[in-house]
Amino acid sequence: MLLNVSKRRRLRSSSPLRIFEHLEEEQMHVKGEASYHHLSLIVICNDLIEEGDLVIVYLDVRHLYPITIKRDEVFQSKYGALKHNDCIGKKFGSVVSCTKGWVYVLFPTPELWTVTLPHRTQILYAADISLIALQLDLKPGSIVCEAGTGSGSLSHALARAIAPNGILYTFDFHERRVKVVQDEFEAHGISSIVKVAHRDVGSEGFGLDQVADAVFLDLPNPWDVIPFAVKALKPSGSRICTFSPCIEQVQRSVEALDKNDFRDIVTVECLQRIYDVKRLTQTVINFDDLENDYSLEDRAKEDDLDDDEDPQPSTKKIDKNGSPSMQKNCETVTHWTAVPPLQTPGHTGYLTYASLVCQKIFDE
Repeated sequence: MLLNVSKRRRLRSSSPLRIFEHLEEEQMHVKGEASYHHLSLIVICNDLIEEGDLVIVYLDVRHLYPITIKRDEVFQSKYGALKHNDCIGKKFGSVVSCTKGWVYVLFPTPELWTVTLPHRTQILYAADISLIALQLDLKPGSIVCEAGTGSGSLSHALARAIAPNGILYTFDFHERRVKVVQDEFEAHGISSIVKVAHRDVGSEGFGLDQVADAVFLDLPNPWDVIPFAVKALKPSGSRICTFSPCIEQVQRSVEALDKNDFRDIVTVECLQRIYDVKRLTQTVINFDDLENDYSLEDRAKEDDLDDDEDPQPSTKKIDKNGSPSMQKNCETVTHWTAVPPLQTPGHTGYLTYASLVCQKIFDE
């Protein structure tokens, strides 16, 4: 139902808002529970897998594959052939046998789609996506503008956050990417919520006037788009977020935000550290036995002896490891602990948030 590229061009040349005019009637039936029928990648419509459904084939934590179920087709994996017919009628999350083992067939949540989608651009992952949805204060019914659709990773998560009666207007300057991601949104059943347009917002703006609750910018030059974002956002209480990999981009964006009456400007970097949880056995220190220990002072005295001197033999008992033997058995205790990673996770980008303050409120 979305417009083709040539028609979008004609509408854009006359009036940017006309790109989305054909969506108004469609948006009416999105209200309420009836809209859930169309949200295949946002909420489970049917517990059972049917022909034409998108599923995530889970082999292990590093090998997940999205496939569309088609009758009489076969998916090859390291566990052998997975027959699509064996998946039809099974519940999402079921174990399905292959010729050399078995796999899980999972419901395609936005998180799973993020780690399995075909990369056409660099994408955002769950750590940044969750923080973006939180800081933009998204909720069902929110209207969001996204500049830089890319591969659509963030778009799926935003659509779930604002469903069932919200709208996501997403823009990308690359015409072919727009067509591909538009087909994916339709195949995933979220085209009633996500509206895609081929548009360079850096020079043309969003074509929207005071309708958005939030704006997200994933562009090389977000500072050029911030004045257009002011026009698209509601006059007060709206939120904006920019994603930039370089701190120099952050500096220029913050200057533009301050110049355009944004307040509460905060920049964060979200780094994910995975701790290793394991059992650890430790020795309980008994201070009464310290006098029997081979102390550092004793070792220092021995090191000070000249090579030609013959040191007096020690009266301490030395075990096979060169340490004094303990007179008593050591007491140990075992407990669970979380061990931090030895290396710091790599940098992804900086997220800068701000709130648009109405000029009247700001003057007061």
